[in-house]
Amino acid sequence: QGGRRCALRARAHVGRRRPAIAAMASPEPSAADRQEAVNNAIMAVIYGGGIVLSLGVYGVIQERIMSEPYNDEFFRVSVFLVLCNRLVAILYASMMTICKGEEFTNKAPLWKYLAISFSNVAATWCQYEALKYVSFPVQMLGKSFKMMPVMFWGIVISGKKYEMKDWLIALGVTWGVTQFLVTGEIKSKHANQGSSVYGLLLLMCFLACDGFTSTFQEKLFRDHKTSKYNQMLYVNSGSAVVSAGTLLLSGNMLKVMGFCARHSDFVAHAGTLSAAAVSGQFFIYSLVKEYGALALAATMNLRQVLSILGSYVFYAHSITLLQLVGLVFVFGALFYKTYDGYKNPKPKKHKSSRGESSAEPRPMPIGQAAETKEDAEIQLSEISGGSPQGSPQVRCGSGPQGR
Repeated sequence: QGGRRCALRARAHVGRRRPAIAAMASPEPSAADRQEAVNNAIMAVIYGGGIVLSLGVYGVIQERIMSEPYNDEFFRVSVFLVLCNRLVAILYASMMTICKGEEFTNKAPLWKYLAISFSNVAATWCQYEALKYVSFPVQMLGKSFKMMPVMFWGIVISGKKYEMKDWLIALGVTWGVTQFLVTGEIKSKHANQGSSVYGLLLLMCFLACDGFTSTFQEKLFRDHKTSKYNQMLYVNSGSAVVSAGTLLLSGNMLKVMGFCARHSDFVAHAGTLSAAAVSGQFFIYSLVKEYGALALAATMNLRQVLSILGSYVFYAHSITLLQLVGLVFVFGALFYKTYDGYKNPKPKKHKSSRGESSAEPRPMPIGQAAETKEDAEIQLSEISGGSPQGSPQVRCGSGPQGR
């Protein structure tokens, strides 16, 4: 009996300890943890909202400058806007280079930076020029065609391989964009009826040049281990030289100065365009640093939808039912690609302390942002000549680390 009583007391003691053990196995989050989660959510909303707002303003002002008249006079020198954006981007890259304590010397041969600069200026010029002939929604959707050129350039330049689902997603986007283009009005409000064909040709040139730009940038990061600020500084410096030289040799510099003197509101719009570009860069790099490229891809998808809707609201473009169906195809494929990247993160090989390569599943690295969503990379190429590669650090000091 004495033995039974001891056993019963032991069982009771164990029973009393089980709740404590369960509590240790799944501790309740502390007040500090909950507050950190709230703060992280708030910062994600701030960064994402900053991207949507900055690039939304960028799109609206871009369309205003290129497709609407200033007192019955249209602005026609697109390369001047390229120069303005590149000068501001040089200032931004220089500040961040100093802030991060990086060297200003070039890490790759100058001719490689210059090759990117030429293609970047050509791509951005085509983008601006296209707005003279096609509407902003067409220009925005046309960039989704970049998925195919980027994949082809990746195969040719870097020997990449893509899965069948990547080709199917690209096909879905291409089908949706094509349906949008052929089932409704696509010309700019003040353009001639037949000029939309020229606008589409400009968009095709944009896609070819920008596909080369982003792919060659990625190769530069890989082969020469350049930092993003080093590449941004030299690429934008080359782009500034190319665009300034184009202005001078074409004799358009004096025309631009005269236009600025006659239309002070144009000066304000051009300044706002460049400011929106820089703020967009800051929020993009911040979001990628703290929350990863997939968060950026989802934000860019949302930004694209809101920018197109905003253009229809501000500039009263017409749209048909079949065009709406095309939009559903495009954004359905893009959002699925983002979701698939979240559910099936690609393993990234890295070297262990013994020098052996190992694979660890993790969120898709920034250098593959374009594979998650074409606009995750085009936006920086579009507004700054930079590319969201490498391991982004956007400010001095400490902050929450990427999750």
